[in-house]
Amino acid sequence: MTDRLMSKAATMEIPIHGNGDSRRLPEDDGLEQDLQQVMVSGPNLNETSIVSGGYGGTAEGIIPTSSIQGPSLHQPHPNPALTGEEATRGIAVEKFDVVKKWGINTYKCTKQLLSERFGRGSRTVDLELETQIELLRDTKRKYECVLGLARALTGHFYSLVQTQHALADAFSDLSQKSPELQEFGYNAETQKLLCKNGETLLGAVNFFVSSINTLVNKTMEDTLMTVKHYETARLEYDAYRTDLEELNLGPRDASTLCRLDAAQANFQAHRLKYEKLRGDVAVKLKFLEENKVKVMHKQLLLFHNAISAYFAGNQQQLEQSLKQFSVKLKSPGADKPSWLEEQ
Repeated sequence: MTDRLMSKAATMEIPIHGNGDSRRLPEDDGLEQDLQQVMVSGPNLNETSIVSGGYGGTAEGIIPTSSIQGPSLHQPHPNPALTGEEATRGIAVEKFDVVKKWGINTYKCTKQLLSERFGRGSRTVDLELETQIELLRDTKRKYECVLGLARALTGHFYSLVQTQHALADAFSDLSQKSPELQEFGYNAETQKLLCKNGETLLGAVNFFVSSINTLVNKTMEDTLMTVKHYETARLEYDAYRTDLEELNLGPRDASTLCRLDAAQANFQAHRLKYEKLRGDVAVKLKFLEENKVKVMHKQLLLFHNAISAYFAGNQQQLEQSLKQFSVKLKSPGADKPSWLEEQ
């Protein structure tokens, strides 16, 4: 009796529902855990085996599945989701490294800047270059003031020309309605002549304003942008120089030597960057000064000759001044490329 029950338990099969799920039995918890481990590890189907004696049986009835042939058994393909996940993880690691380097560099530069502001740190100073940079900033501020005044003059003078033009039309209309007053006609002709000369002068002033605007807001601004890069490089150079000096003063062990080598490499890289930008700034300042003198010499001469000829009533000299500097008359308020842009 006992032998028959044991034989029946050894050969008992696991009942399967129509949906493929096995009935959960309390005594099969260990079997379920083992099945979950197998499914997670994902073994090859050719390496698994079927135990004919049921769970917990002997190994005598093991049949290797590699001997089973069938259309449903095939080699698993690599999961593309894993490949995409690995690529995403690589990009995230690269971005993290970039943010980490940026954070370290920002921390060092902020520390150096604060130490300079509070007088606790040293900074690299090129007296000659610093003087030229400060002179450029002061010159730019003064040129911006001149540019604002010239624009105001242009606006006021444009209003004056429009008023003279309207007055000339009014005088002309009254001269036709009042033939006995010939003075209306004289004044109309005078105002028309003033309008013509005023439009000529307005063209010269617009050309002057456009050239000053190009010099201030393009040429000088480009040089000052290089100066900003140079000042940032100088701050980074001093920050890494200070970091290297602090490491040299500390103890010498294996970890410190590795940090010292890295600090030395960073210092050399930022020193080369600083020296390159310092040379670029010096060259740009030199060419800017030469260009400024050349441009302002012509523009100031044009402005002087045009203003003098206009208020002297010399129409021929006024037109000659515009021809001398190749200024083409355009309608008042129209945009005109500057002399620097045309070059």
